[in-house]
Amino acid sequence: MSYTLRLYDFEDASEQDRRAAEQRFRAALESALGDAAMVAPVYTMYLKLLSIYGEEPPEDALTEAQRELFTQWQAAESAAVTAAFGPHRYMGDAQFEIGV
Repeated sequence: MSYTLRLYDFEDASEQDRRAAEQRFRAALESALGDAAMVAPVYTMYLKLLSIYGEEPPEDALTEAQRELFTQWQAAESAAVTAAFGPHRYMGDAQFEIGV
């Protein structure tokens, strides 16, 4: 299962800067999850859990495996955002869109 990645609303960034940020995000995400092949299935399951339980599921709502996947995705995404934007990761409206 493959995935696509796109950065949008990255103000005042050149096409080269945008592509470099996407590459840093992708590399960090894949590294945190262990392999590129893990991104789409983990993200798909994360979105499913998110739609059912919200941003902060109750402690007893998820199985241990579900909770591990949920927190693993959040940690991987956080590491990827940091890799892409560095210390200014919370500035502006730039966002990544992941397609499965």
